[in-house]
Amino acid sequence: MAEEVKLYGMWASPYSRRVELALKLKGIPYEYIEEDLFNKSPSLLKYNPVHKKIPVLVHNGKPIAESLVILEYIDETWKNNPILPRDSHERAMARFWARFIDEKILPSVRKANNCEGKEREVVMEEVCEQMKILEKELNGKDFFGGDSIRFVDIVGNVLALWFQVAQELHGIEVCTPENFPVFEALTIKESEWEKAVEEACKQLKMLGSQLKRES
Repeated sequence: MAEEVKLYGMWASPYSRRVELALKLKGIPYEYIEEDLFNKSPSLLKYNPVHKKIPVLVHNGKPIAESLVILEYIDETWKNNPILPRDSHERAMARFWARFIDEKILPSVRKANNCEGKEREVVMEEVCEQMKILEKELNGKDFFGGDSIRFVDIVGNVLALWFQVAQELHGIEVCTPENFPVFEALTIKESEWEKAVEEACKQLKMLGSQLKRES
């Protein structure tokens, strides 16, 4: 019997994006279901009744919510191309840096996108300091996982997309490969990456216009 894998996500969500990357790296066939967060589907509310958020992975009818939890589930369920280290200390450190990205850097980037002037300058300095901390962990390696893409690379990859979107929409040059080589490690090479940036910018503009009309 073939396994059924479904991912409920949303185009602009970095959390959905990372789950897609993990599934692709593992070579797992899946069905992607785009959610309208202004009109959430009954299926999403059924599968994630607690938070009512994306992403939600449904494996053979069983739902898993929260992107970091989903990544670990994927790695434990499909053993090929492991994304978490086998060593327990290295695995714990990978979880630590993933939370640093989620709890420190991503909130700062979102804040920078939503403020202006002097406040934005202050937030951008904060983002750059956080990136310097992350770069020390890279320590000359091609990837955080060493010679291959692993857990922290997948979690942090969305930063590269968000930085490019911020530059396109607001002219904010957050980090460049010249100033932060870590930026290159986070930019996992994909043929459709530029297309994703272009589409994200277009959709964000449309979303902004919609929110203005509804406010």
